[in-house]
Amino acid sequence: MSPYAVKLAIRHLLSHPGQTALLMAGVALGVSVFIFMSALIGGLATLLTLRTVGSIPHIVLEMPDRDPVTLSPNAHKQVVRQKDLSRRDQIAIWQPVIPIIEQTSGVTAVSPQIRGSAFVERGQTVVPVGVIGVMPGKLSDIADIEAAILDGSSNLPADGILIGSRLARDLGLRVGQVIRLSSDRGRVRSFRIGGIFTLGIAGADRQTVYMNFTTARALYDLSTGISRIEIKVKPAIDAADIAERLRRSTGLKATAWTEDNAQLFEGLDAQARTGTIIKAFSLVTIIVGIASAMLLSIVRRQSEIGIMRAMGASNGLVVSIFVLEGTLIGFIGAIVGAVTAWFALLPLPPVTEVSSGGLPIDPQQGDFLLAITLTTLAATLASILPARRAARIDPVEAIGT
Repeated sequence: MSPYAVKLAIRHLLSHPGQTALLMAGVALGVSVFIFMSALIGGLATLLTLRTVGSIPHIVLEMPDRDPVTLSPNAHKQVVRQKDLSRRDQIAIWQPVIPIIEQTSGVTAVSPQIRGSAFVERGQTVVPVGVIGVMPGKLSDIADIEAAILDGSSNLPADGILIGSRLARDLGLRVGQVIRLSSDRGRVRSFRIGGIFTLGIAGADRQTVYMNFTTARALYDLSTGISRIEIKVKPAIDAADIAERLRRSTGLKATAWTEDNAQLFEGLDAQARTGTIIKAFSLVTIIVGIASAMLLSIVRRQSEIGIMRAMGASNGLVVSIFVLEGTLIGFIGAIVGAVTAWFALLPLPPVTEVSSGGLPIDPQQGDFLLAITLTTLAATLASILPARRAARIDPVEAIGT
């Protein structure tokens, strides 16, 4: 593009400052809406993910199911092994698997666990609970139990347990009291309540008990193995892909949170598509606005264009001038809109600190660079048709009018 075309395009824009400013303001408004919707929808998805899957494992590794095995290719018979209900499924050799999991890209936390069912006995009341035995230092690797403690301590000595707030309320329990716990293996033992937590999940707060890893091993007759391995990944949306990689590398059954929460996953996906549609409409509005303004400008400047053509200006030069005008309007308006949106979003708290009822807007997901790039490109495309129309103006007719 020649310097002469650039000079004329800038001069045309400055010759009508009010119209140019109004066009740029419209572009800036569209870009601000684009960025705001990106930040809002991205922040809402992040908040839903944090509050829904923030306290659950993203991937669970367990022993694979034993399927029927064919005796021979021609026998058309299968051997079915009946599950031994007297034995608990366990990952017998699990220590070598942990380094493999930790070195997998995307994995942020790994927690080997012993799990089982039990009954809490409080006087004449018997309540079923799920017991989780965790290793030292890994209590909060999956759910942030330490931050969720309401009363007491998160320490887990051999005779201590942590219980949920709803379970404590239902049974009238307090920190320091001793309760009896009967496992489904027939083991009965007394434990002292060391802490009471609340995760905001009804099932966990009412039916979950945390205890020492070694104590849980003895309570469920697991001499060496573990029940499962729970894993956290980042981003959580990639859990299915990472689970497949872990299944191939470890040979264990890998279940991603998206399999058990398919409706939530579909909802997040639909929300993302809705955001894309809204942002697309913002770009369409910008394109229509710039194209309309450029066409109006060409009508007003027919005599100028006619003089330029009469003085020897080529079709390519005329097209370059008007395309450059549209591009400058889009680019400068996009910069102004992005800066305005950045200052507007700057005071907002992070998504993790949004209070109940607040807007979960994440400025980091505002797609600032994408908004500027797409808007500039859209403005360029919107000015091509008016520019080609300007190049086809007959200089004799234009000067005569």
